[in-house]
Amino acid sequence: MAQPSPLTPRPQLRAAVSDAAPAERLQAIGQRLRSVRPLTDAQIEQILLHQRQHGLRFGDAAVALKLATPDEVTRALAQQFDFPYATGQHSRLGSELVTATQPFSDQAEVFRELRSRLLLEHLDPPQPRLALAVLSTDLGDGKTYTAANLAVSLSQLGRRTLLVDADLRRPRQHQLFGLPSRGGLSGVLAGHQAAAEVIRGIDELPSLELLPAGSPPPNPQELLQRPTFTLLMQELLTRFDHVIVDTPAACQGADARLLAAKCGAALIVGRRGRSPLKELQTLGAAMARTGTRLTGVLINQH
Repeated sequence: MAQPSPLTPRPQLRAAVSDAAPAERLQAIGQRLRSVRPLTDAQIEQILLHQRQHGLRFGDAAVALKLATPDEVTRALAQQFDFPYATGQHSRLGSELVTATQPFSDQAEVFRELRSRLLLEHLDPPQPRLALAVLSTDLGDGKTYTAANLAVSLSQLGRRTLLVDADLRRPRQHQLFGLPSRGGLSGVLAGHQAAAEVIRGIDELPSLELLPAGSPPPNPQELLQRPTFTLLMQELLTRFDHVIVDTPAACQGADARLLAAKCGAALIVGRRGRSPLKELQTLGAAMARTGTRLTGVLINQH
């Protein structure tokens, strides 16, 4: 008696598959889409039928039938492939965090390119593990914007990333991430708090954490020069894959150069049409004198 081919479904199995509830026949993207936008069993069946008839992917079929929007399909795909980003009107993240709020935009792509170059040339083995200080010559050049988006981009690789707001003069990272300003680096350096007490997770970005600046102190440079900061950096580098440090503008004093030397690596940010080349070169030369690895100069148009 001939045996059925192992590639041919047995009759009872074929019947079970055809009689299964629509939800049970959904592929991963369909299940994710249903979590983003509630769909009835009848709508699921309609999408599956349209998908088979026209040879479309499930998401494309749902959009064609106007049962989902392209944005909802993108969100479902992001969930399927474990790519975290902020969605919905209730996210507390600021619009400047383009890598989190507009991850498929041209602006976000710039940060992915920056991330790739930094990892290949400076941050990944065989290079030594270093914290990266983000500097600028003047206020408003975009170093805070750059540090935040670079940190988000690194965390989207699934790497544990810590963003440190070491701008104790004009801290702003807590505002970008929608967090309260109480507690932070200044309290840790003054010995009033432990780092673990003030490092905060970001709900929308599970691999990213933020150490905010805390209350601006009257003596920021003296606090940063304490051995406590060096010891803190050493500890954080054992706990996180990447540590990105936002710094005060160089025009505000020696804080930025001091922080870069303690971090070990630096990225300088300038603004197109505004940052004089000579000032960027002077800041770069200061990095060389302190033995800080200069990873590059980014000309910001934001």
